[in-house]
Amino acid sequence: MDKVPMTPDGYRRLEEELRRLKTIERPAIVRAIAQARDHGDLSENAEYHAARERQSFIEGRMAELEDKVARAEVIDPSQISGDKVMFSAQVTVVDEENDEESCYRIVGQDESDVAQGRLSVASPLARAMIGKSVGDQIEVDAPGGARYYEIVKIDYA
Repeated sequence: MDKVPMTPDGYRRLEEELRRLKTIERPAIVRAIAQARDHGDLSENAEYHAARERQSFIEGRMAELEDKVARAEVIDPSQISGDKVMFSAQVTVVDEENDEESCYRIVGQDESDVAQGRLSVASPLARAMIGKSVGDQIEVDAPGGARYYEIVKIDYA
């Protein structure tokens, strides 16, 4: 059983979603199915079929979240330090082609959101950064060809 690395914030969000699905969404869909059943013939009842489909989605998502929460390896960035890029590091890189600076925190796959500066540990850029130090150049294969970056700052705060 492989561990799923995530930050404390990412773990909390998964737990909150799971709690919401169990305490709010699941009971609401059970009520919707009961109401749809009261409308008669189930074979031609669109409300019933839509509710059952929604129930299937909710149950599947709950199983997925329960699995991830059970396999979670919560890594607190404040407990890590060092001069090499590791999971949960906040890394500032400069694109060597246009001198554009970008800052990313390396997080678990379920937490990633590039617009918010959270980069999945499984992404090509994060994989290229892992194990590198300030001043190192990295190469990332992109759809438009290779991109080159320099690591200018690593922070675990």
